[in-house]
Amino acid sequence: MAKNVTPYKDSDKGKKEQVTSMFDAISEEYDGLNRVISFGIDVKWRRRVVNILKKREPKSILDIATGTGDLAINLVETGATKIVGLDISKGMLTVGKKKVIQKELEAIVEMVVGDSENLQYESNSFDAVTVAFGVRNFEHLDKGLQEIYRVLKPGGTLVILETSVPTKTPFKQGYTLYTKYMLPTIGKIFSKDRSAYRYLSESASVFPHGLDFNNILKKIGFIGMENRPQTFGVASIYIATK
Repeated sequence: MAKNVTPYKDSDKGKKEQVTSMFDAISEEYDGLNRVISFGIDVKWRRRVVNILKKREPKSILDIATGTGDLAINLVETGATKIVGLDISKGMLTVGKKKVIQKELEAIVEMVVGDSENLQYESNSFDAVTVAFGVRNFEHLDKGLQEIYRVLKPGGTLVILETSVPTKTPFKQGYTLYTKYMLPTIGKIFSKDRSAYRYLSESASVFPHGLDFNNILKKIGFIGMENRPQTFGVASIYIATK
C-alpha cells in the first residue's frame, strides 16, 4: 500500500484538498517546469501511451488527473470521438482548456472538474481510461482504482503512466540523488510553491511500482496486467484490462 505523503506537512487538511491547492498554485508554471525536471522525456512517454491505445481503437476515453491536458489532447491521435479530461484542480484545467481551444478540439476533448475517487459517470461508460502521473496523488488509491474499474466497459483498457524507482546500479543511486536533492532545489528556484516539488519527489519515491502495483490492480479485479519500465526504470507504463 502506498505511504500517505501530503504536500503540506503542517496542514490539517486532507490529502485531496492539499493536492488540489498545490496544483492550483503551480498550474501556470507546471508545463514549463515539468519539461525541465524530466528533461523533456515525459513527452516521449505520453506518446507511448497513445501508441498503445491506437492499437485498441477506443471510441471513448477518460483521462483522469488530466492536469493541463497534454495526454488528453495527444489521445486524439487514437481516433477516439469522445475524450474527457478530468481533474480536481480548476487551475490546471483552465490552462488545459486554453490548449484545447487553440487546437480547435472542443468537439472531441472535454475538460471537466471531477474527483477521481467519486467519478460522475455511469458504470461501463468508457472504452479506455488513462492516468498520467496522477495515481500517486489519489488520497485513497484502492477507491480511485475501483472507480476506474467501474466506469470502464467490459474488455476496456486501463493505461497508467507513473513514476517508479530504478532497481539497477548506477541508475538507482543516480535517481535517488536527483529526486532527493536536485528536483526540490529546482522547485525552490523556479516555483512559487516550494512544497510542491518536494511533495512530487517524495510521493514518487514511496509509491508502489512494478509487481507491487500490478498486484494492487489484480486485487481490484483487473486482468492481463503488464508493466513496461521507461528510461532505466524512472517511470513505468501499466496496462490492464477489465
